[in-house]
Amino acid sequence: MTEPTEMVPLQGGTFSMGSTFYPDESPVHERTVAAFEIDRHPVTNAQFADFVDATGYVTVAERPLDPADFPGADPADLVPGGLVFRPTPGPVDLRDWRQWWTWGAGASWRHPFGPESSIDDRLDHPVVQVSFEDASAYAAWAGKRLPTEAEWEFAARGGLDGALYTWGDEPDAPAELGGNHWQGSFPFRNTGANGWVGTSPVGSFPPNGYGLFDCAGNVWEWTTDFYTERHIVPGTVFAQAGGRPDLLAAASAEPGSRISRRALKGGSHLCAPEYCLRYRPAARSPQADDTATTHIGFRCARDVRP
Repeated sequence: MTEPTEMVPLQGGTFSMGSTFYPDESPVHERTVAAFEIDRHPVTNAQFADFVDATGYVTVAERPLDPADFPGADPADLVPGGLVFRPTPGPVDLRDWRQWWTWGAGASWRHPFGPESSIDDRLDHPVVQVSFEDASAYAAWAGKRLPTEAEWEFAARGGLDGALYTWGDEPDAPAELGGNHWQGSFPFRNTGANGWVGTSPVGSFPPNGYGLFDCAGNVWEWTTDFYTERHIVPGTVFAQAGGRPDLLAAASAEPGSRISRRALKGGSHLCAPEYCLRYRPAARSPQADDTATTHIGFRCARDVRP
């Protein structure tokens, strides 16, 4: 049995949430969070394995696909799996993500890149190929929950209110990386972050001011907030929708889809400055609740106990 992740208690407070770097990170506004606890690092493969062993849980990526959800598709093609990153042979048009993402039949948390892959030598890496439902199920089993977007950003900033990165305002340098993000030319040449191509063991890079690891890169992390194209600022008319989760869920879905999307935080090992400079506390990305990929994981939070 793997030891549970140590949780870091945070007193909460008011901070400047968001930025003007990308449009969906705006507007910058004051946000207040109550005291809470958060995992020091993302949930690892070993920890998720304990959960599965104890409960028999089957992740979304491992479940059979319902043909009714894929009208017109050949049932023979509906094989469980997840999205897998594949480097391209050379430079490509960065506007077309389909050139480096492919459907990985048989991909799951146990086999992130397909049946031929394994996590046997990556037990201390963040678990990936987990959907929002999977992350929520683990959190409930552990007596925790997933963090809100505001909690995650407050924690990731480590007390550096308004800073661009978790370590300050200056970009990191290859000789002293602040987190696991793409090194080289995306999406075809990755020289590795401190020797790691892909995910790295949790805690391989310096912690932030609160002692939290991997808040800049490694894996994107699920939050409970439905994704919006701009922040919902408390006290505004738009914020009234916050009392109607059904409206927020429907509005978060992509056009033509019924699957709600959540706000991911933290960036990943695939974030490259020339394409996706999102290994920043304010950065966010939309992802459908049922999605599992090779670069999405999670960490848990918990209300402060009396």
